[in-house]
Amino acid sequence: MELIKIEDVKRFVGGPVEIIIHDDDGGDQAAAVKKTVKKVQYCPDETHIRFYFDDYYFLAVPRSNRVSETGEKWSASDAESGLTYTIRKA
Repeated sequence: MELIKIEDVKRFVGGPVEIIIHDDDGGDQAAAVKKTVKKVQYCPDETHIRFYFDDYYFLAVPRSNRVSETGEKWSASDAESGLTYTIRKA
């Protein structure tokens, strides 16, 4: 499986997005949140991509996820944790 690259998600920087994280087993789901992505970068060991919302807070998505893209929506499914991360332009 090919690792997710920064170039694949840079289009979300600078604009409002809606972020949804859900459990593939149908468990509890957090509410969708609207944020602005300030920057994206690799974590120090390059196993995750960090979506920064300011200089401190970020969402880390494993780079080894299975990705699907449609229009303005990007989703990454992590088979190990059973979580799916979805980012959609708001």
